[in-house]
Amino acid sequence: MRVIISGGGTGGHIYPAIAIANKIKEECPGAEILFIGTAKGLESEIVPKAGYEIKTITVTYLSRKLSMHNIKSAGMLMKGLLQARKIIKDFKPDIVIGTGGFVSGPVVFIASKMKIKTIIHEQNVFPGITNRILENYVDRVAISFEEAKKYFKRKEKLRVTGNPIRQEFFNITMEEAKSRYKAQGNKPLVLIVGGSGGSISINEAVVEFLTLSPKNNFEVLLATGKRYYNQVMEQISKNKDILQYNRVVEYIDDMPYALKACDLIICSAGAITITEINAMGKPAILIPKAYTAENHQEYNARALEDRGAAILIKEKDLNGKILFKKIEEIIKDKSILNNMQENSLKSSKKNATDLIYNIILEIRNK
Repeated sequence: MRVIISGGGTGGHIYPAIAIANKIKEECPGAEILFIGTAKGLESEIVPKAGYEIKTITVTYLSRKLSMHNIKSAGMLMKGLLQARKIIKDFKPDIVIGTGGFVSGPVVFIASKMKIKTIIHEQNVFPGITNRILENYVDRVAISFEEAKKYFKRKEKLRVTGNPIRQEFFNITMEEAKSRYKAQGNKPLVLIVGGSGGSISINEAVVEFLTLSPKNNFEVLLATGKRYYNQVMEQISKNKDILQYNRVVEYIDDMPYALKACDLIICSAGAITITEINAMGKPAILIPKAYTAENHQEYNARALEDRGAAILIKEKDLNGKILFKKIEEIIKDKSILNNMQENSLKSSKKNATDLIYNIILEIRNK
């Protein structure tokens, strides 16, 4: 089997692509896999580290406003289409898979026009514009949330698969996790992260409520993000009780363990993050990033809130008092906590890569 996979820009598009590639190699060791991305995207670093070859094309995003950038982008798109065609023609894939980001658009589109079997995978509840266009050309559309169905027109092409994530999130035991991240005095552990780069608004809200109430019936583990760590430490250093009863770190590099150990997580609402939360059955307070494309994080968060697995707080409404109140409401009431845990676990799709691989076999054998 010869497969081209294209997706890039953010980890949310790249890691599912790698998970799919790993599944193909596991089931079909002789498969040849080629990634197509951009030279400036994260994929140019992450994909080779995962052990896969990547070729790059010239393409960039389109602005929502009429601008000189869009005129330049149109020219780059034409060049990217030609580059994609040459790569596809030379590699001769049986299947081309797109996992999102503007780079996957020209690759999947050209492949479909060359009569090659195509699949796209949409990670979010509200699909990006690239995938909403591509649904008209591809053979199958794999979606991660049932709620995404209403945003696609070609229902016959849809398959609900969930998001592929690392097996670590399913395999770690509570004992292993607690050995690294056990809270003092067996208190509930509240894990607070603002994504890999951190979040100013989340950090400020946490500093605010910890300054007012440093010792609580729960322990906070805050990952500030490397660029905000010194700023946060300077703010909380005036109150020694904060670090006596809580932990503040730059970054957590073994997130599966921290997530498994915690009783409640507070974070943004990226699709992969939500999938990881559900895989471990964790209650969540979700704070969608307001600046994301088409506000897709809010759609993700609302889907989880509607299932009773999370509480949503918009960034514009976030402050220390509101955050502290919501944490207290969940932690103090075991019935709320347990109910959210059950609903989170029910939302999990642990066999996403299996389902996507089955789609690959289905359309390859047609």
